[in-house]
Amino acid sequence: MNDHTRYVVITGITKGIGYAIARRFAQEGMGLIGCSRHAGDLEAMKDELDVLHPDLPVHLIPTDLSVPHEVDTFAQYVQSITEAPAVLVNNAGIFQPGGILDEQPGVLERTMQINLYSAYHLTRHLVPGMVRQGNGHIFNLCSVASLQAYAGGSTYAITKFAMLGFSRSLRAELKDTGLRVTSLIPGATWSDSWSGADLPPDRLMDAEDIAALVWTSFSLRSPAVVEEILIRPQLGDL
Repeated sequence: MNDHTRYVVITGITKGIGYAIARRFAQEGMGLIGCSRHAGDLEAMKDELDVLHPDLPVHLIPTDLSVPHEVDTFAQYVQSITEAPAVLVNNAGIFQPGGILDEQPGVLERTMQINLYSAYHLTRHLVPGMVRQGNGHIFNLCSVASLQAYAGGSTYAITKFAMLGFSRSLRAELKDTGLRVTSLIPGATWSDSWSGADLPPDRLMDAEDIAALVWTSFSLRSPAVVEEILIRPQLGDL
């Protein structure tokens, strides 16, 4: 176990916002611990980071966060590397279009498991060590769908409303411990989920801009905390 490296833990590390956050923190010299469902994506990311930052500790493991015991296994993996990460980014999430009355059975349960329950349980595993450490920062990926429901994405909105409630509750519970909690509330951001969309490049935000805000929030002096980051495309929501 390396007692000197500061680590950031990121779920859903190989795509979109999670990937951009990982690259930014790597540029700043922080070690990475992350997970994704696809081993091939993790291997490609590890190869890339080994070239860009050959001395940086990078620990990646395939994990299906829709399976509760795999969340526990990932937490144990993190704890085998560091007693307490400096940063936890609960980023993993899925979106499946549909409505409450017409979606297939089980969609709500699976989406809730990945978008909320995995973050809830991973946080419960890792935060006690961060509390003992006396500092740390938790970023929870919410969405503008945490604030405004819309037709065609009802289950996603349900889970993201819940994620924002979780994040705000965590902030209230941890404010006296030295740990900071930030809710990320981005609008439409370029990622694989928008692949093939017939939209001009500047219609959606760049994930790198979200990552820059995360790094800036983390870099503030300890008496200050950015509780919520609401960021939208200049032209507004889609």
